[in-house]
Amino acid sequence: MGDNISKRGFDPLTYKFEDQVPGVGELTEVSDGVFWIRLPMGGRLNHINVWLLRDYDGWTIVDTGIFNKEVEQHWRGIFSKHLDNMPVKRVIATHLHTDHTGNAGWITREWGCELWMSRSDFYMCKVMAADGPSDVPDDAIRFYRRAGFTEQRLDRYRERFGQFGRSTSPLPAGYRRITDGQYIDIGGREWRAIIGHGHAPEHVCLYCPELKVIIAGDQILPKITPNVSVQPAEPEANPLRDWIVSCARFREYLPPDLLVLPAHESLYVGVHERLTELIDWHEVALEKLYDLCKSPKRAVDVFPAIFKSKITDTSYFPATGESIAHLHCALERRMLTVEEDEKGVAWWKQA
Repeated sequence: MGDNISKRGFDPLTYKFEDQVPGVGELTEVSDGVFWIRLPMGGRLNHINVWLLRDYDGWTIVDTGIFNKEVEQHWRGIFSKHLDNMPVKRVIATHLHTDHTGNAGWITREWGCELWMSRSDFYMCKVMAADGPSDVPDDAIRFYRRAGFTEQRLDRYRERFGQFGRSTSPLPAGYRRITDGQYIDIGGREWRAIIGHGHAPEHVCLYCPELKVIIAGDQILPKITPNVSVQPAEPEANPLRDWIVSCARFREYLPPDLLVLPAHESLYVGVHERLTELIDWHEVALEKLYDLCKSPKRAVDVFPAIFKSKITDTSYFPATGESIAHLHCALERRMLTVEEDEKGVAWWKQA
């Protein structure tokens, strides 16, 4: 996740249910038949918001938390206490990251129900979960060496590789695909799938016009910017362009008075204002990046243009991916040029 950008002189968002944050194993009803659950996770965010929707003769779960014994126990408590003797009929994962898909496989097996996801995220999640510690690809090493990693930092990458599957229960063999613009009937209400790009290949948001609610996942967080990164699997990608286009499309499509249910932090109203902020944040970062590259820079040298907070060992890898995303966007806009030196390191400078 990117820097916290809530420290603004005027906050255009109106926060809701601030005094009703659900405790461990508890629910808060935030709209008719829409229940808020908060699950623990490690790191700076320390939680994920997930959602339980009343369906016809059971329940639909949207996002599932990281797969570990603690979160499994929270789910078991919710199942025994809050389902009114009705089954879980469906699990929807907004996107592939482990805090969203972690328990999806386990819950679908537990209840004998289907997993619904976008195609790209389902298959990419399976591929990433299958990687083991010994599967470090040579082209990934070249990718990070090109970004400016030292040999010590490359060794750290080798140590970390293959950990994705530890936080994810194996996904089922089959799934139900969600596509952009699809209408999903949940308990007699129409939820429209809107797919965003940049943070994940195909991030599913669910918008209910009747309730004036959108389950936004990581796509429209209230106080931080989701990580938008280039990964070794697609080294020439331009996810920041895709992200900015998605934000503009969401702003054009969605009405302004929605209750936004994000995967992290507070529930809020002000979706148009927030989408504008998210676009502006990256546009300003691109301008700072251009100024910084007056003299040649590597990807690992441009953190100050994009992040206000200190980059730690934990954040170094996503920060590098996000720096490369900004560099690629600036390159496509012809703001920058790039040259590789004899060691295969890329140096970026003003065009």
